[in-house]
Amino acid sequence: MESESKRKKESPNTAELAVTASFPDEVLEIVLSLLTSHRDRSSVSLVCKDWYRAERWSRTQVFIGNCYSVSPEILTRRFPNIRSVTLKGKPRFSDFNLVPPNWGADIHAWLVAFAVKYPFLEELRLKRMAVSDESLEFLASNFPNFKLLSLLSCDGFSTDGLAAIATHCKNLTELDIQENGIEDSSGSWLSCFPESFTSLEVLNFANLTSEVNTDALERLVSRCKSLKVLKVNKSISLEQLQRLLVRAPQLEELGTGSFLQDLTARPYADLESAFNNCKNIHTLSGLWEAVPLYLPALYNSCANLTFLNLSYTALQSGEFAKLVVHCPRLRRLWVLDTVEDKGLEAVGSNCPLLEELRVFPADPFDEEIIHGVTEEGFVAVSFGCRRLHYVLYFCRQMTNAAVATIVQNCPNFTHFRLCIMTPGLPDYLTNEPMDEAFGAVVKTCSKLQRLSVSGLLTDLTFEYIGKYAKNLETLSVAFAGRSDRGMQCVLEGCPKLRKLEIRDCPFGNEALLSGLEKYESMRSLWMSACNVTMNACRRLAKQMPRLNVEVMKEDGSDDSQADKVYIYRTVAGPRRDAPPSVLTL
Repeated sequence: MESESKRKKESPNTAELAVTASFPDEVLEIVLSLLTSHRDRSSVSLVCKDWYRAERWSRTQVFIGNCYSVSPEILTRRFPNIRSVTLKGKPRFSDFNLVPPNWGADIHAWLVAFAVKYPFLEELRLKRMAVSDESLEFLASNFPNFKLLSLLSCDGFSTDGLAAIATHCKNLTELDIQENGIEDSSGSWLSCFPESFTSLEVLNFANLTSEVNTDALERLVSRCKSLKVLKVNKSISLEQLQRLLVRAPQLEELGTGSFLQDLTARPYADLESAFNNCKNIHTLSGLWEAVPLYLPALYNSCANLTFLNLSYTALQSGEFAKLVVHCPRLRRLWVLDTVEDKGLEAVGSNCPLLEELRVFPADPFDEEIIHGVTEEGFVAVSFGCRRLHYVLYFCRQMTNAAVATIVQNCPNFTHFRLCIMTPGLPDYLTNEPMDEAFGAVVKTCSKLQRLSVSGLLTDLTFEYIGKYAKNLETLSVAFAGRSDRGMQCVLEGCPKLRKLEIRDCPFGNEALLSGLEKYESMRSLWMSACNVTMNACRRLAKQMPRLNVEVMKEDGSDDSQADKVYIYRTVAGPRRDAPPSVLTL
């Protein structure tokens, strides 16, 4: 009793601990500024009121995974000193035309709020947002220190909007335009950069379709001595590319134009020399319509490549194998399935450092294609590339045994996205469901964060996922499952699940309502072409008022059925800009 009393007397009280643990605000803000992870900063803000205030004032970057999860007013009130904003809009299934036109996610209201509260804004990264020319003109005119614009899978704007950015953003360092639904009226927008403009470090317009003013482009590249990333569209010929390379030997990432052109010996030698003089290139993409005759011009430049993106060119296995043998340091590889298994075998033999592989279908809708990649190419890569931890693999056949071998060879997968393109296809050798394949993935790969499943799957697959996938954050499911039990297993068993995407599955009301306790900890749930009714959605919305439950109706559909359901957590309440085809319950 005496020793216990002594311990109590010597123990500091709560007030003493607070004094001991407190820091001057300036010191705490400096410490917090060293945290780069959004999650870490969010966790820090929950420690105490002092840390909350310090994190509030010191935060300069913000990531918003759903533009309707918070309002511009709430954001600007919470964080007064933001310089960099990353904002995502439409659900991912908008990429597959499953989201109705004019769904929303317009950036303009955000920009208006930023102009008042963040006039010092420097960086804006948007994904799947609706962006008009008016919005781009507003952006260019209201943020004098603006430096970086990245638009990925956005729509609604034209090259006129880009012209406004080029004209008015005097301090621009990065203009990155990728996979957007853009009205490409002309290439004259490049002429709008002032002759005194020299600050550009990143320029990517690879997906624009019209021809560009090459004289203006060459002058721009010549002026910008700090340009590190240049990705042009396929209107740029090999001779024009050669002139650009001569003007920018400091490039580190290059996206070429068309590789389809008749070159005589002298221009070819000049092209090869230009590539050889670019000693710092580590990322190569483009190669539109590549002709095998000119690929050797790249060989000497491939030794230092860490990322090779060939998703725009349909190389055959032989020519691809000759190229990849020169890429021993490759860590990321994107290709079309025209490289076939032989091409992937070359990858396994020559790229031991490979960490990420994406194989896309050259023609996903042609069911008569005999060629492509199979389980054999995937297995070959897994034997030779033991560091592989990210895969997106489109194929036309697969087996349980092959997947088990792959994950045994590469147990550190964090992203495993397997798409067997024919829905509901079983193991083509045994005719069994593909349950054991994905069971092997979740049992073996304890670090798994993202999983996409395909093929003939029963509820057993989802039982495996719920039991073993304890770090899973994103799950995509299509044409799979037998009953509500499958979805229930996932919702009950994956503690870190943040995004669940489901289409064309037999999951219904019972499955949907089994996630009542789960949805507020998730970012979103998507269900389309499932067995969900309007009444179940209304019940969910009533019981979970902090969720937005949106139903997208199709013309002529059954009024009692919920065709497409999008559920997400929000602190902003129901949105006010939904079109008539989107019902907010």
